[in-house]
Amino acid sequence: MAYRKLGRTSSQRKALLRDLTTDLIINESIVTTETRAKEIRKTVEKMITLGKRGDLHARRQAAAFVRNEVASIKEDGDDIVVETALQKLFNDLAPRYKERNGGYTRILKTEPRRGDAAPMAIIELV
Repeated sequence: MAYRKLGRTSSQRKALLRDLTTDLIINESIVTTETRAKEIRKTVEKMITLGKRGDLHARRQAAAFVRNEVASIKEDGDDIVVETALQKLFNDLAPRYKERNGGYTRILKTEPRRGDAAPMAIIELV
């Protein structure tokens, strides 16, 4: 399998990809470097595909990768509903892309970063 090493050890790279994937699921748009955006596109597309499957095994596979972070907090009458990133993936994002066969993300190139002129990009869900 071909992938970019991103100048990190394998454990650091896996943590970076997990964090960025979870952030993209929660916020639906993030600003990062171009190479990181191209790498997390693969993992986000896999997670949305798992969400579309929707069975227990797919949910467990996604839970093994996506971080357990709070996506939103809502008030429902007297109750407070806390939604995690995994719940947002399966309840909100998967039904949105039900009829779409891949291509769930869009990468838009922006101006270089000021400090080191690294090429930056915005990655967002379509």
